Amino acid sequence: MIYLLEDDDSIRKLVIYALESQGYQAEGFEAPSAFWSAMKRVTPELVLLDIMLPEEDGLSVLRRLRAAGATRKLPVIMLTAKNTEYDRVIGLDNGADDFISKPFGMMELVARVRAVLRRSQVSTASEYRLGSLYVCLPRHLVCVDGQEVVLTHKEFELLRLLLENEGMVLTRSVLMDKVWGLETDRENRTLDVHIRTLRAKLGSAGSCIETVRGVGYKIGKTP
Repeated sequence: MIYLLEDDDSIRKLVIYALESQGYQAEGFEAPSAFWSAMKRVTPELVLLDIMLPEEDGLSVLRRLRAAGATRKLPVIMLTAKNTEYDRVIGLDNGADDFISKPFGMMELVARVRAVLRRSQVSTASEYRLGSLYVCLPRHLVCVDGQEVVLTHKEFELLRLLLENEGMVLTRSVLMDKVWGLETDRENRTLDVHIRTLRAKLGSAGSCIETVRGVGYKIGKTP
């Protein structure tokens, strides 16, 4: 899912159409209040963010995203009519992943989105610690309370994806695409069964995997 926060109705509709035509799920918002409400329900994979907005300017929105643990690493591309070096530096210094000045071509926008998403999917972390859970990716090692847990390949990939996006909600379609690709029917219960067995194998650490009803799953600290 890609979120677009843009108060110009014509630009918002055009960008959403361009993204959806390339196979992305996208949702547009005219005002920050609507954007923040949506963020409480689903965390997107990327945000396209205008600077000049009603209620709250885009740089303020960006700072809030970077200040919150769950969205600290969320990819953000700034869209703005401003084209001075100072404005670009301010946006990048505040944590923007890219900066596109208006007017822009839809092909360029989609290419930038694709590039930022590709970079964001490359994790530099090789190991994770979350409460009693320890995961070492290169060794394919999972331990809970110091005891090794044996996972299947699919279970390990699910756990890896959740850990790489700690605190963020991953939709069912994203998890299915990343782990199973085109192998299975999206309507079956394969994902739910694997999540259930993964939780069971993780024992006391299994509660860190949270179900977001009607959306997907996320991982957070164990109680």
